[in-house]
Amino acid sequence: MRRERLALAVLLIATTVLYLWRLGDSGWANAYYSAAAQAGATSWKAWFFGSSDASNAITVDKTPASLWVMGLSARLFGVNAWSILVPQALMGVGSVWLLYATVRRWFSPAAALISGAVLALTPVAVLMFRFNNPDALLVLLLIAGAYCVTRAVESASPFWLALAGVAVGFGFLTKMLQAFLVLPAFALVYLLAAPTSVGKRLLHLFGALGAMIVAGGWWIVAVELTPDRPFIGGSQSNSVLELTLGYNGLGRLTGDEVGSVGGGRGWGTPGWSRLLGEEMGSQIAWLLPAALVLLIAGLWLTKGRARTALGLWGGWLVVTAGVFSFMNGIIHSYYTVALAPAIAAIIGIAAVELWNYRHEPVAAAVLSGSVALSALQCYVLINAFSTPVAVLVLMAGLIAAVGLVLSMRWAIPVALVAALLGPTTYSFATVTTPHTGAIPVAGPSSGRMGGGGGLLGSTTPSIEVVTLLQDNADQYKWVAATIGSNNAAGLQLASGEPVMALGGFNGTDPAPTLAEFREIVRSGQIHYYAAAGRMMQGDTGSDDAHEIAEWVAQNYTATTVSGTTLYRLDGS
Repeated sequence: MRRERLALAVLLIATTVLYLWRLGDSGWANAYYSAAAQAGATSWKAWFFGSSDASNAITVDKTPASLWVMGLSARLFGVNAWSILVPQALMGVGSVWLLYATVRRWFSPAAALISGAVLALTPVAVLMFRFNNPDALLVLLLIAGAYCVTRAVESASPFWLALAGVAVGFGFLTKMLQAFLVLPAFALVYLLAAPTSVGKRLLHLFGALGAMIVAGGWWIVAVELTPDRPFIGGSQSNSVLELTLGYNGLGRLTGDEVGSVGGGRGWGTPGWSRLLGEEMGSQIAWLLPAALVLLIAGLWLTKGRARTALGLWGGWLVVTAGVFSFMNGIIHSYYTVALAPAIAAIIGIAAVELWNYRHEPVAAAVLSGSVALSALQCYVLINAFSTPVAVLVLMAGLIAAVGLVLSMRWAIPVALVAALLGPTTYSFATVTTPHTGAIPVAGPSSGRMGGGGGLLGSTTPSIEVVTLLQDNADQYKWVAATIGSNNAAGLQLASGEPVMALGGFNGTDPAPTLAEFREIVRSGQIHYYAAAGRMMQGDTGSDDAHEIAEWVAQNYTATTVSGTTLYRLDGS
């Protein structure tokens, strides 16, 4: 027991160091969410609704649970990169610990430690646990849900199953419908494995469904029933239900997303090969093929709790991977962090269980083949980045594969080197590279900022511009307005004052309309309009933001300050 605790402490301390080391290098990371956290640190109304600015013009295009955490941190410790990014790093450490605890309930310390280490060292996990997108909190909550299902299955506990529903419900408040991808696995495992009658299992599942609806639905009801609130970003009708089912819902599957600029449609052609391709493979696919092989073999060769656990994590993996592979709407490579816990758990559980069956030729062959397969996959992914590491991985994999066929214990550490050296190397490259913008990518690249002016990344305004925005700022509800949330975020984070994001993230939301904007200007609530440069317009959605830009240019005088074109709107 003491050795196990020591090993767990080493794992968690090493993970903490990995996730906190040079964390501040990424600055505001995703300025879109940093600006919203800044707003929430200033205004409780902005905090509750997830507004982009403290004057509550428009919300971000997600439910705000992750912003609640960042906003509270910024209130307590000030608005800075560390107060915004550290919560995600701690969520990462918590995720590793909770995955360890979930696997450990039914399996050996070795299985739990391997699972935790694989999650901690997955490149896309290292990226997202050091970044301020909602994915870090989503992963933590979904692992919590899996832990609760595990506890529920042990004794057919409706209490623990309801807690699983609560975890998924708050996952919905973090990243909407993506949280529901684990539900088929959760429900099916409980229905098949809980030690009680079928009728009670179904009753317990309905109770958990109710708990999930309450946990995720109360905020939706509050938003829909509140008349004086910010516009719901990402929608065309100021409706969070439209956002849920449209832009962030079925539209992600079909590609029919109102207001979409198609920013993620280049991340691989839909199909099973998408996750193994150049863009997504380096993020998540290091051990994905081996996990699938071990999953199939484990379900075939094991029984009892091992088969149940593999069904739980395997269902999570297959459903989520299937959706990511075939969805036609916006998808980015960092979404694949949702696969990391399932891959890690399957590797840890199946590898140790099959080792216990190693005297059976099929089990030994599967262990050997999965290590060789993972070494080959790691070689392909790491070779372009570091050929010496790639060669070492391939050699270790071949040696370990031979040793595992012969059931030699010395092959175990060699196999771990073959499986983890590649992703570990890539993860360290992630840690030592600043990552900013809306589409971060793990590894030595800082991310895909994309085109379209400030569509996918914010810029830092000059001191002269910031001084103008801060001058008499308390006389205005918004010190400036500009098209697109990232353009607004750069001005807002630099000045510390509310900036109106015309049209929301993409500039395609009807918020405000031209008529509404003219009335806001007439009442003296906005000081400046900042020209946004070239902004991409979506295939569908509102053109109000661009009509506002044309109206301002026709009726006000432009002044260029340090390369930024400003229009003074207060008439003085």
